Amino acid sequence: MILETIITTLNVDGTLNVSPMGPTVNLEADGTPSLDLFELRPFNTSKTFANLKRTKAGVLHITDNVELFARAAIGEFKVVPEAYQCLMIEGKVLRDACRSYEFQVEYIDETGPRMNLNCRTVQVHRNRDFFGFNRAKHAVLEAAIIATRLDFLPAAEVADQFIRFNTIVGKTGALNEQRAMDLLNQFVQDEGNARA
Repeated sequence: MILETIITTLNVDGTLNVSPMGPTVNLEADGTPSLDLFELRPFNTSKTFANLKRTKAGVLHITDNVELFARAAIGEFKVVPEAYQCLMIEGKVLRDACRSYEFQVEYIDETGPRMNLNCRTVQVHRNRDFFGFNRAKHAVLEAAIIATRLDFLPAAEVADQFIRFNTIVGKTGALNEQRAMDLLNQFVQDEGNARA
């Protein structure tokens, strides 16, 4: 199963890198996901991969804050999210995450276009309850994923999807989801203008 998460890593200069990533997680016998061991598949050109290859450590975050996903997807942080120091690794935990998992990279396979990193959780943080998702939160997540794929998706398909996402957010979203969707709309518009 692939889970939508936020990964934090440390850049060479010690600043925080925040990016969305879908780790592959195993399911327990009862069907619940296990984050004891998981696999990440970043592109070899990503800053996240460079950081994980160098430090062999990061933090996986579970959150219901879709504005954080949207900002991470398009690299738009005017202010880096509030974070605190990890306990077991060199890294930082996002304060707004519901749960966070400090992890170490145990093995890296660099043979394909996407890297395969086997990771092991070494410390778990529980910051707050998971509030849950509504249709607007799901729409923002999908819009954020599409925003990271503008290079190879047809512009007409992106426009059609964003009309649908905006309708859903307008009907069922709160301020957080609306801000996130506005941010993604502006990003897609700016990228479209840059390519025209």
